[in-house]
Amino acid sequence: MDPDSPLDPPNLSFLASLALPSLPRSTFHLPLMSAFANATAGAFFARHAFWGPVTATLDWCEANYQFSRYIAETANTFSNLFTVGLALYGAAQSVSEKLPPRYLAGWAGFALVGIGSFIFHATLLFEAQLMDELPMIYVASYCAAVLFDTSKGFSLRNPNALQLSVIFVAFNVLFTWSYYLSRDPVYHQVVFASIMIMTLFRTIYLLRNGEISKRLPPGPRATVTRLFSSGAATFAFGFFVWNLDNIFCSTVTRWKHTIGWPAAFVLEGHSWWHIFTASGTYLMLIGNTFVSTLCIKDDHSNYAVTKFAGIPRLTRVKKTKNL
Repeated sequence: MDPDSPLDPPNLSFLASLALPSLPRSTFHLPLMSAFANATAGAFFARHAFWGPVTATLDWCEANYQFSRYIAETANTFSNLFTVGLALYGAAQSVSEKLPPRYLAGWAGFALVGIGSFIFHATLLFEAQLMDELPMIYVASYCAAVLFDTSKGFSLRNPNALQLSVIFVAFNVLFTWSYYLSRDPVYHQVVFASIMIMTLFRTIYLLRNGEISKRLPPGPRATVTRLFSSGAATFAFGFFVWNLDNIFCSTVTRWKHTIGWPAAFVLEGHSWWHIFTASGTYLMLIGNTFVSTLCIKDDHSNYAVTKFAGIPRLTRVKKTKNL
């Protein structure tokens, strides 16, 4: 860049300053200069994208390759670290409290969703999209299956557990095959929403069914109701924000360029979807783990929901390993 140029490098990216070496400072207001810089850099990064052209069947409101040739969607990518963090926290509880292995598997699946979503938004490749969307179905259906196993004990040799395992595997194999052939994101969204609705109604049933609810005193039942309803509401709010981001993308994009980055990251609605749905999923998992199986399949007095730094967590009151 010409050292005598009137452009101020901190206000324009290096690429944008190369593109406009002779324009006087008064030509643009700073927000417009910032918008031009981002657009210029983004165009360059997109042409030299490390992952090649976009092959995913979905693309979100966040601009692609705006800040790096290695990351397609910056905010949508790194917001998944929140998901992975919550999943690891849940997994640590399962290990430290010596909970049955099925719960550690659930938290591991939750983490896998976050990792898959990270890779998908970083690359926008169809193969990476499957790494995001398929684990969503696997984990949701796994959690639903666990809710239907209400017999005493945690052995997988239990007839009910074996039957549910066969149904779980068959369903997910069929869905994986059919979704790979159809590549229709609406199909995935409908199936995922259906599983979540089934989970909701199954949880309500467990809390109200006479025979099963007898194993749940009022205290634990109220705790689960509070956790699950808070989680479901948070999840639904994330879905609401995501849809606003889709519907008003052009308007929100103008706001982003007016505000400028990094402040404009707060307007990335799909990133907030990641944060809200991860929070909601965590609360629902804690609630369902507490009620659906620990308190129903075991003695409720062995477990409690406590808080650490304001975050609910499961605690074993009697730390004898459950087999």
